[in-house]
Amino acid sequence: MKSISKNTIIISVSTLIVGFITGWLIFGSNPKDIHDDHEHVKTEVNGQTIWTCSMHPQIRQTEPGDCPICGMDLIPLEDDKHAEVDPTAISMSSTAMQLANVSTALVGMAKPVKEISLYGKIQADERLIFTQSAHIPGRIEDLLIDFTGEFVKKGQVIAHVYSPELVTAQKELFEAQKIANSQPDLFEAAIEKLLNWRLSKTQIDEILKSGEVKEVFPIISDLNGYLVAKKVNEGDYVKKGQPLFEIADLSKIWVLFDVYESDMSWIKLGDKVDFTIASLPGEKFTGQISYIDPIIDPKTRVSKARVEMKNNSGKLKPEMFATGVVKAQIPSKQNSLVVPKSAVMWTGKRSVVYVKTVSDQGVYFNMREVTLGEMLGDSYIIEDGLMEGEEIAVSGTFSIDAAAQLAGKPSMMNPEGGKVMTGHNHAGMNMNESEPGNEAMNEPIKNPPKHVTIDNRAKRALEPLFSNYLKWKDALTNDDFKLAQQMAKKMKSTLSSIDMNIFKDDAHVLWMDYSKGLNASLEHVEHYSDIEQLRKSFMKASAIMIKMVETFKPVNQVIYIQHCPMANNNNGADWLSTDKEIKNPYFGSSMLTCGEVTKEVK
Repeated sequence: MKSISKNTIIISVSTLIVGFITGWLIFGSNPKDIHDDHEHVKTEVNGQTIWTCSMHPQIRQTEPGDCPICGMDLIPLEDDKHAEVDPTAISMSSTAMQLANVSTALVGMAKPVKEISLYGKIQADERLIFTQSAHIPGRIEDLLIDFTGEFVKKGQVIAHVYSPELVTAQKELFEAQKIANSQPDLFEAAIEKLLNWRLSKTQIDEILKSGEVKEVFPIISDLNGYLVAKKVNEGDYVKKGQPLFEIADLSKIWVLFDVYESDMSWIKLGDKVDFTIASLPGEKFTGQISYIDPIIDPKTRVSKARVEMKNNSGKLKPEMFATGVVKAQIPSKQNSLVVPKSAVMWTGKRSVVYVKTVSDQGVYFNMREVTLGEMLGDSYIIEDGLMEGEEIAVSGTFSIDAAAQLAGKPSMMNPEGGKVMTGHNHAGMNMNESEPGNEAMNEPIKNPPKHVTIDNRAKRALEPLFSNYLKWKDALTNDDFKLAQQMAKKMKSTLSSIDMNIFKDDAHVLWMDYSKGLNASLEHVEHYSDIEQLRKSFMKASAIMIKMVETFKPVNQVIYIQHCPMANNNNGADWLSTDKEIKNPYFGSSMLTCGEVTKEVK
């Protein structure tokens, strides 16, 4: 037994010695001689691999797991020794680009055509609106058309009138007929009197032939059209020439488009307008501008452009909404550099894009300041800053900019670069992800921002955003995870479709902050797996929506700011509602009525 133990010890010691020698030969030599061409190694601290999130690089952990912000799997942090030739460039992996929905396009030359969006309504042609008046004084005995919208044909009997004056005139006619041979002028005068009351010669002949006085006479329609205004009822007494009805011929109609003051220089007579009608999906119409109102409305700051259309089918009806586009040529421009509007980030003073570069080490984006020319609908003319053939990011630009900020690289709001902040500063609100309670959500809003006026076009763009927010809130109050996630995704989609250029001056700078904050709060809603994650996201979105509603007042109704002191780990949180009754989105059915109204925004 002792012999066996001794042999075992000798074998073990020998194995250890051989292992040390082999390890020294492989790893103990000069590290420059081994893997000299390897460009990416895992970052280690005290021998431990550091794990991070591809979408939130501020996360650093010494063990694998899920990102505490978005729940994605953490990946090893790579130390890219030679990748960034330009220290201001931001690197993005293919996975990060895919998750951030980053896409790129080549900058090219195009003939600039400015697309101007127009919004308007269908109206009746004012020249084809007629008044049917009473030709005979008297009392309405029988009204044969009695409701608005009824179609009337020319020559149709529309009413019967009892007229004492007409009875007297008929008696005078019969007396004059008796002495017609001796006094023909008197007889002709009696006939002329009846003709002045719009009786036809046929009717007068019938009266003379019958020899009887008629007490009730018909009123005949003078035209075809639809009854748009009814001014009398049965039993009413009317005078000669008094209006009875307004009748509109809708075989031709007007489409009246609002033209904003800033677009007036681009719209001219004869321009072709392609438009659609909201209530006729799938159908497209084309017309020409026949008239432009020379007077601008002092309240709305818009003028009216008229398009005249034939409407024999009758499908185009007054008050239908129309959305049109005019493509205006820019005479002073030939071929120009044109980029999509989504590629440009505008701070109000500076316009920047992110230019993509590819090297052996990976994909990088550099922020580039550009000078914008005319806006062409969904694109811009670039006057300076880019060259034909360069590749730029056209979607996901906010995600690239956020990554640049986190890495301390030059970004849209910080062109010089700077220290990475572990959190987000959205519209002046502290939204630190690492803190369980955010200052902007801890208590009711006490110092609302100064009101900034936005025009009707911007308000219309914000309406669906606000509507989706309210539906998200209602789904949370009902503990409906599926619907809440659907509404949050819709709100995210609506946000991405809002044109930032409809916000002008101070409103533009504020909208850039608000939209950036909302983008961050909605960034991962489609990945959430439980309702509590959606409630945290809703909490952050609500803090920004409250600021936005107080600043812009985008809806024409009373909005209630409501507060629950127990939400957000007893730090409190706010939300918006159009209903004064409390329905708590942070607790749902468990504490549905917890909270109070802290303010009304009118």
